Amino acid sequence: MNEKNVQPLRTIEEIEDMKQALRRFCSERDRFLFVFGINTGLRVSDILPLKVINVKDKSHVIIKEKKTKKIKRFLIPSSLQNEINAYIKGMNDEDLLFPSRKGDKPISTTQAYRAFVKAAEMIDKDDVGTHTMRKTFGYHYYRRTKDIAFLQEIFNHSAPSITKRYIGITQDEIDLTLKDFSL
Repeated sequence: MNEKNVQPLRTIEEIEDMKQALRRFCSERDRFLFVFGINTGLRVSDILPLKVINVKDKSHVIIKEKKTKKIKRFLIPSSLQNEINAYIKGMNDEDLLFPSRKGDKPISTTQAYRAFVKAAEMIDKDDVGTHTMRKTFGYHYYRRTKDIAFLQEIFNHSAPSITKRYIGITQDEIDLTLKDFSL
């Protein structure tokens, strides 16, 4: 799986297009994965193993991050609660949120990646991957709050510059300053 230069979805329109493409060309499971990811900022590897019990009637999801091995507590925004409730309706507490059709495991990160790429192609985007969810969360969080320090903490990055580069803000800011530049 070669991760190309994956970017955040920078507009609400792009986000809505992606949700629709996932629903139409992939599955409701894949759409919900995307919605969950862009609203929590969690890594795909930390989302996929989740079960209904981890999110049902919860204000926070508590996970042990696969990458860092740290226990982290993430707020489940109230706006996401309705999505969760609709998605898990009729599911049992021990059911996986993102079950594979084969066996009793969650889908793989590769399967998630393929679904996102397929949906992205349908909306003429070629810079989407599983990190798009986390980057989209970060991009919009930063745009709304302008608080890079909090975002750095959420993402567990060692420096603000890493966080800015990760969410593509640095390039946006450079482009903006050069937009009307001329000598």
